[in-house]
Amino acid sequence: MLIDSRAIIDPSAKLADDVEVGPWSIIGPNVEIGAGTVIKSHVVVKGPTVIGRNNTIYQFATVGDDTPDLKYNNEPTRLVIGDNNVIREGVTIHRGTVQDRAETTIGNDNLIMAYVHIGHDSVVGNHCILVNNAALAGHVYIGDWAIVSGYTLIHQFCHIGEHSFSGMGTAIGKDVPAYVTVMGSPAAAKGINTEGLKRRGFSSEAIATIRKAYKIIYRRGLTTEEALQELESMQADCAELGPLIHSIRVSKRGIVR
Repeated sequence: MLIDSRAIIDPSAKLADDVEVGPWSIIGPNVEIGAGTVIKSHVVVKGPTVIGRNNTIYQFATVGDDTPDLKYNNEPTRLVIGDNNVIREGVTIHRGTVQDRAETTIGNDNLIMAYVHIGHDSVVGNHCILVNNAALAGHVYIGDWAIVSGYTLIHQFCHIGEHSFSGMGTAIGKDVPAYVTVMGSPAAAKGINTEGLKRRGFSSEAIATIRKAYKIIYRRGLTTEEALQELESMQADCAELGPLIHSIRVSKRGIVR
C-alpha cells in the first residue's frame, strides 16, 4: 500500500496492497477498497462502504457518509462502488436507508464530476456521466450510458433511462425514458439522444426506428398504453426498442412529456 504518513486509516479498514491514499485523507471503519484504487488528498471515506478496483477519488470528496434523511436512525446501511470510476472534487455520496434498499450503488466506468451529489438509496449504472453540480435526491435510478448535465436536479424516486440525456440546468420530476433528451425546468422531452447513440455504435436503421418510436409516444396524441402497444408490435424488427418500452412500462411517476 502507498499510504501517505499524514493519512488516517482505521485499523479495521481493508485496503488492497496497491491502494494509494494521499495526505490528510481519512478512511474510516468498515471500509473495503480494491486493488488499483487511488484516494487523493483530503478525501473522507466512511463505512460500511465497499469500493472496487481501479477507482480514482479526488480531493474533498465525501464518500459513504450517512444521509440527512430524517428517517435515518443510524442503521448500518452501506455504499457499494464498482470498478474504474472517476469521482472528482467535492462529490458527496450517501449510504442507503433501511426504508428502501439499505444501499446506495454505483456501477462501473462512470465519470462523476465535481460537486455532484448522489443521495441515499440511489443507483447509478455503468458508463454514466454526471456533470458538475448535478444532484440526485434519494431513491434515484440512473440507467447505463445516461448523461446528466451540469446543475441537473432529479427528484426522489425518478428513473433516468439508458442512453438518455439531460440538458444543463434541467429539473426532472418524472421518469425519463431510455434514449430521450430532456431539457428545461420543469423537464420536457426534446427528442432522442441521437449523437450519443451514434457514438455508441447504434446503426442508422436502429436510430431511425427509435426516432419513429419517439414520435409515436410524443407526437401522435396517443395514450401511453396505446403508444406502448404500437411499439411492441415493432420490437421484433428492432431489439433496441426493448429498453425504451421497458423504461415506460416500469414507470411509477409517469414519464416526462
